[in-house]
Amino acid sequence: SSGINAECPLRPGVCSGHQYVIARHSYTNDLPDCPANWESLWEGYSYIMVTGGGGVGGGQDLGSPGSCMEEFFLPSFIECVGRGMCSYYVNNLDYWLAAKKDPIPGMFGMGRIYNGLDEIQSQGLSRCRVCAKIVKVDAM
Repeated sequence: SSGINAECPLRPGVCSGHQYVIARHSYTNDLPDCPANWESLWEGYSYIMVTGGGGVGGGQDLGSPGSCMEEFFLPSFIECVGRGMCSYYVNNLDYWLAAKKDPIPGMFGMGRIYNGLDEIQSQGLSRCRVCAKIVKVDAM
């Protein structure tokens, strides 16, 4: 979706579009709700960062839409260079936000053992939702 109402050019007066977009994280397996007067754009899994060899990597602001990935997959970081060549590297590490399970002493997820990716996805990952506030914009 472009974020602009398709009828906008046909209607003089007021159009609507997305001006504010945020990510919300539940820190649990449950999907968080959007705030009042906001709409859901997509839901997913809470993604924090990727690291590479030599201390190289990048993180996500948990308020940004890039921290809410629609699908959970490993590896999440694929580098594409010219001539259509893409690859991933075994020394890249992905960090996903763990779901907080009570009562667990210490850090989130510590001491919990999961059997395979399906169980990690259904029980171990924090869920998120990207929300947009609809604002009125004067048509020109």
